[in-house]
Amino acid sequence: MNETEERHQRKKAIRLWIKGVRTFIILKIVPRSRAWLCKCKKRYRKQGWKGLQSQSRKPKRNPYAYSSTIRCLVVRAYHRVQKRPWGLRGVSAVRRELRVTFRLQPTPSTSTIKRVLREKGIFKRRSPLKREAFYPKPRPTPSYTIHAMDWTERFLRGGKKIFAFHTFDLETRGCWQSIFADKTTASVIQHLKNIWKTRWIPQALQMDNDAAFYGSRKVPHLFGRVIRLCLYVGIEPIFIPVGEAKRNGDVEQAHRTWDKAVWQQVHFDSVQAAQDFTPQFEQWYMNEYEPPKLKGHTPSEVQCQRSHYRLTATLCRTIPDTLPITAGRIHFIRRVSVDGTIEVLNEHWHISKRLAGEYVWATLWTHRKRLGVFYRSSAKSPLKRIKTFPYMIDEPVVPLQPLSETLIVVKCSRCRDPIACYRSVNFVHDVVTPDN
Repeated sequence: MNETEERHQRKKAIRLWIKGVRTFIILKIVPRSRAWLCKCKKRYRKQGWKGLQSQSRKPKRNPYAYSSTIRCLVVRAYHRVQKRPWGLRGVSAVRRELRVTFRLQPTPSTSTIKRVLREKGIFKRRSPLKREAFYPKPRPTPSYTIHAMDWTERFLRGGKKIFAFHTFDLETRGCWQSIFADKTTASVIQHLKNIWKTRWIPQALQMDNDAAFYGSRKVPHLFGRVIRLCLYVGIEPIFIPVGEAKRNGDVEQAHRTWDKAVWQQVHFDSVQAAQDFTPQFEQWYMNEYEPPKLKGHTPSEVQCQRSHYRLTATLCRTIPDTLPITAGRIHFIRRVSVDGTIEVLNEHWHISKRLAGEYVWATLWTHRKRLGVFYRSSAKSPLKRIKTFPYMIDEPVVPLQPLSETLIVVKCSRCRDPIACYRSVNFVHDVVTPDN
């Protein structure tokens, strides 16, 4: 019987008793024992109707509780550990101090030590977790391919460092690799061109805010070479929040897969040896490895069902070294700071202090010279444009010109979501059908 029903029976019995109903009749109406009725009467006489509520069954005395002397030793051990010039100062170190220095047996557990320190006011209870801010994660579709790119470093024998760049398809889970002796912008561009020419080109490229991708972390209003290259070939760059590498977790998982499958088992003596092994890793990853999200399928099996675009050889050869700013869109996922601002291209833009701690999606239209900020409180709520800023660009913005025979024009006229539609400007790719 639940608490509500039990309390109802107690009140019913007391009401009958107050009316003068005899005990044996009350026990017939309320099927309980005589001792139960006496207990209810005693509680009613002392506390009234409040006394009929169920009381705590916690024992008033715990025979296994530690004495006040031991509790004082716990506090003393904690302060001794904190005064050490170096070393660990956590609860485990306090427990060892009690066991070794004070020779306390049995030694209190770590949970008991935490409870004692909390009762003494040394440890504070954690405040209830606040609602986690909704993260507007980019959503790839069969018609809107999103690649994620990042790099990881390893050391060869002798101390020489190598950098492994991985580009990851967020939908088909495909992965491609390039290895260099540095992580300069030139290496990044070489890695991207190789993938776009030999594999396929996406509609968007997700990256973190590394200087090699972002262009600079100090100079404001600067469009880096990688951003200019993406815009030049019609790709929309997407930058994850600053300092949150977990938002690029899919490509981070690709780093770990390469580390377990290759780096920990194959020893390379030079950068060239690691580069020569890249085709074998890609072959194994695409045709034998089964990512958990594909449920028993390999990336190659999933990619056979998709149509993709490939950078034409003509366009690849004609890409100039000094790139202009091309018409297109650049996306920034940012977390609003305490003062209500976000950072875009090393400049701070005021959004709202009410959204402090929340994530917003900022889109920069280079051809319109406008920065729009969008917000969504949850996955079910609609996307809202909350701010629009004019964004002055000091140099000319050139339109995206067709440089090959294949011209694909896709326009977005009604969709308000900056991440669920194609770009609103033309782009040029070489069509790759599933048969190819």
